[in-house]
Amino acid sequence: MTRQSLLQVDARTAKRNAAEKRFRLYGLSAIVAAVIALVILMTSVLSSGLSAFQQTYITLELPLPEDKLDKSGVRDPAVMSKVTTLGYAKILQAGLVEQVAALGLETDLSDKDVGGMISKEASATVRDRVLANPDLIGTTLTIDVLAEGRIDGFFKGRVTMESAALDGNTSPEALMLAEQLAELGVIETKFNWAFLTAPDASDQRPEAAGLGVAILGSLYMMIVVLVLALPIGVAASIYLEEFAPKNRWTDIIEVNISNLAAVPSIVYGILGLAIFINFAQFNQSSPLVGGLVLTLMTLPTIIISTRAALKSVPPSIRDAALGVGASKMQSVFHHVLPLAAPGILTGTIIGLAQALGETAPLLLIGMVAFVREYPAAYTPDAGLFGEASTALPVQVYNWTQRADPGFVERASGAIITLLVFLLIMNAIAIYLRRRFERRW
Repeated sequence: MTRQSLLQVDARTAKRNAAEKRFRLYGLSAIVAAVIALVILMTSVLSSGLSAFQQTYITLELPLPEDKLDKSGVRDPAVMSKVTTLGYAKILQAGLVEQVAALGLETDLSDKDVGGMISKEASATVRDRVLANPDLIGTTLTIDVLAEGRIDGFFKGRVTMESAALDGNTSPEALMLAEQLAELGVIETKFNWAFLTAPDASDQRPEAAGLGVAILGSLYMMIVVLVLALPIGVAASIYLEEFAPKNRWTDIIEVNISNLAAVPSIVYGILGLAIFINFAQFNQSSPLVGGLVLTLMTLPTIIISTRAALKSVPPSIRDAALGVGASKMQSVFHHVLPLAAPGILTGTIIGLAQALGETAPLLLIGMVAFVREYPAAYTPDAGLFGEASTALPVQVYNWTQRADPGFVERASGAIITLLVFLLIMNAIAIYLRRRFERRW
């Protein structure tokens, strides 16, 4: 019998080594493909959405004539409020026309077209400022107002001279005048804080649309989910894992919890519509209803992750506690639960992050309300129970349905904002796990 050296690779070993190399190559290829897909996705979102955080403004030296804004001269906001935004729009138009003439710029545009370079939102902005401070009447106000959406798109590269020639909302002459004003410092593109704080705007004013109300609505819903889902989910997990007898009924409950975690989110929307709106008669579109629906959807995730964290605690911890005279409840709450806390917190935050990005169930319960202003009663109590609201993912969906290209930019910007919130929540989950993790 011929003996083969262990250092000599036979055909079987060579075949096994080749298979291992192929498997490693497959794994590396999968990682590379995933990274490439992620880079393409992020590049697409960032390239079309980062511009939403920049906005074009026109700096106006705006006279506020008393004979048009306060003929009575009493400076009473109740009397002055009779002047509508149309009256302020004419003043803005006249102010920009005078400013163009004072700068020595020549244009073939009519006064109406020159005024059309200013956003329709600007008249409401100036009106609110004058009503808040009536002493401004009779003076010349220096103010930055929003430029019209096509002018803003021109400075962001979304609108060109060629496209303007085919667009009924602007013209190449208006873009050339805007270029001249930009060279003189009258028009400037700068960071747009209003995108994160302002409410939504109408279809005709994409440049004024913001995420303020949507962010607040999402915050209220996350508060409801956290207050309800965390204690209920942790309590249910502790009972099922530590106290419940192992029989057919608990097996059925465990199987159904696993099944609920795989149910499409839109089914929870149908359930919320039937129970919370049709039966309980809660206010449609309120953050409370949205939070309750997302709580139902998040509970299975929290229960499963909490049970996994409890199972990861070695049985010796329980046995040692019971051996020194602790009761079953004392061993769970004094020893097992603190050791499982990192996993529980991580699962909870991941569940909240999943709920934050859900759209389908919120659409079914009517959280697509167009909220033009912050409601007067948008305090935590009234905001949760009464006022109509929307949420970040629903706002993204809403903007993608609008025709103006400016809203596509806004939708991509909202996606970036949502991704930032999700990254922050996942970073907190990682930090909490490492901060409270204990070795045994």
